[in-house]
Amino acid sequence: MSPASQPLRDEGTRTQVIIAGAIAGLVSRFCIAPLDVVKIRLQLQYHSLADPLSQVRPSQSPAGVYKVARGILQHEGITGFWKGNIPAEGLYLSYGAVQFWSYRTLSQALEEFSEDSHVKIPGAAKSFVSGAVAGTAATTATYPLDLLRTRFAAQGTEKVYDGLVASIRDIAQHEGPAGFFRGLTAAIGQIIPYMGLFFASYESLKPICSEIELPFGSGDAVAGITASVMSKTAVFPFDTIRKRLQVQGPTRRKYIGGERIPVYSRGVLGTLMMILKKEGYAGLYRGLSVGLLKAAPASAVTMWTYEQALHMLERVEDARQQLR
Repeated sequence: MSPASQPLRDEGTRTQVIIAGAIAGLVSRFCIAPLDVVKIRLQLQYHSLADPLSQVRPSQSPAGVYKVARGILQHEGITGFWKGNIPAEGLYLSYGAVQFWSYRTLSQALEEFSEDSHVKIPGAAKSFVSGAVAGTAATTATYPLDLLRTRFAAQGTEKVYDGLVASIRDIAQHEGPAGFFRGLTAAIGQIIPYMGLFFASYESLKPICSEIELPFGSGDAVAGITASVMSKTAVFPFDTIRKRLQVQGPTRRKYIGGERIPVYSRGVLGTLMMILKKEGYAGLYRGLSVGLLKAAPASAVTMWTYEQALHMLERVEDARQQLR
């Protein structure tokens, strides 16, 4: 079995996995930041079914995506596509490290349990459980950074916060500790099936795709893209709900489109029902095309960078051991 086709859980030490996961998160975030900002802006657009003028639903067409991107470029400059990048880089750095470490640790624990108890656990089941738990742990630990990323990305020409430190101070003062976790339930509701489906699909596709010849030298990118698109589509409504909840609070009306976003005060289920009633099913999938466009390269870059970084760290460690 070639290194490219080995299961993720069998590679590297815990330290190597953490470092490789962090590197993968940083590189991936920087590459897809512009698409992330456009997606968030689209998800925050509100189009009531009761308003004939709003049924145009520009965010559901390529023209709508182009309009949002052009508006950012014209009014906010090229740097507008990287709004919220500082908390986002912190998010991806810590999220990637926690996610891969948790995934590897739990996978090994399940493997040992299976061997000790002589209970055969299917590989897909182990990948699903490990991915879901890893995603939940990483999401909860890094959620305040996710919320700050969304709020900065939703800012237009009018500044809501003067900077990262000011935003933390403002939220803590006016919304309390709970303010940093608005929408966490929706995030967990999204990440459990997403990460479970993603890792299970990735582990299943990786041995097959490893035989595909690519300029990068392996099929890790193909497996990552396919697994991500399938998983992302299945859970996208939770992502939209999370974004709507993250901009709730005293600063809601200051964000792009915030003057039209309703107040969602009945939790995830209440928000879901309200979006369905006011905007229809299309409201839950606003920005999906950009989300998928973002998910494919993000996952491909993440998994490819992770694999390459991990192999590099292993080679460095082997060289160090040989010098002893």
